[in-house]
Amino acid sequence: MADSAKATGIAINLLWCVPGKVGGSEQYLTRQLAGLCGHSEFNLHAYVPQGFAAAHSELVDVVHLHEMPLTAHNRGARIWYESTWLNSRTKNAQLVHHGGGTLPMRGNSNTLLTVHDVQYLTYPEYFSAVRLRYLQAMMPRSVKRARTIAVPSAYVRGVLMEKFSLPGEKIHVVRHGVEALVRSEENIAHVRNKYGLGNVEYFIYPAMTHPHKNHAFLVNLLAGPWKNRNEHVVFIGSPGRAHEELLALVARLGVSDRVHIVGRVEGLERDAFVAGARALLFPSQYEGFGAPLIEAMSLGVPVVCANTASLPEVAGEAALVLPLSLDAWSEVPNILDNTSAELVQRGYLRVQHFSLVESGNDLAATYESMLK
Repeated sequence: MADSAKATGIAINLLWCVPGKVGGSEQYLTRQLAGLCGHSEFNLHAYVPQGFAAAHSELVDVVHLHEMPLTAHNRGARIWYESTWLNSRTKNAQLVHHGGGTLPMRGNSNTLLTVHDVQYLTYPEYFSAVRLRYLQAMMPRSVKRARTIAVPSAYVRGVLMEKFSLPGEKIHVVRHGVEALVRSEENIAHVRNKYGLGNVEYFIYPAMTHPHKNHAFLVNLLAGPWKNRNEHVVFIGSPGRAHEELLALVARLGVSDRVHIVGRVEGLERDAFVAGARALLFPSQYEGFGAPLIEAMSLGVPVVCANTASLPEVAGEAALVLPLSLDAWSEVPNILDNTSAELVQRGYLRVQHFSLVESGNDLAATYESMLK
């Protein structure tokens, strides 16, 4: 870390970032910060919920972590702390970076706001009434008040410009950075044995079971066009709002012998699940970015994804990008027979565009533009 007397004081609001509970946005921000490790010109102070430091020890040499005395599971309490505890500690910072998509009602006026996505505009039905009202009230005023906005993709940038009439120069694309992942045949064998997969050929979908993740699409694919095939699908990820509906659908369609709902796995086990798959299938209806695509490419796994939201932008020419119809996906196993090797090689090239260093450089350039 740089000498705080000489370095720039930047405060980062991560009070919303409850470890393991906020999905991809947690990875997006923590990986960005990890990517700043070579930028000693910044004196970074992150304000985080209780338990964050233990979950993200990789950041202790990059940013000073200040934990509030609550876990922030209660949104109302977190919002209150942003306007009181956080405000009192960041009012004199040269720049305050709010990472959770909205700005507090009070605080330092030189603000960078990270907006991960604006899914509520496209799929309001996937949000609780309380959450939807909050976003409808807070998002428009937040994007207007923020001096600068950071987004993970050009897709999100375009939506913000269109829906909120924002000038393009106000919105900076800060790429998602993915760590270099290592494929381990030993770990793959361990995971197969531990979870009873044996020599089963499977496709992987790593995502929380939220409605927009569209797990049901793959279940219907198994029960329909792939009914007479031998492929299995493994779902890894925490239970979400559509979890019970997913379990009911698997039972009703009689595919429980080919669908493996594992739940949340982390670290090397998660990587091994992905690395051992024939391909990563990603039928999500909405993504602000879609980091699992790049992670799979890093592990040498072919990717098949929907042509929705930011996914085509992230995939580039390194994935099979298809419309969300069962007919369009019906021949995926056969197509992969002839294209997997080429997709893997394209994936390795694509990953280089989304390194931690590149993400950190994007964020550093945004900070620098605001501190001139």
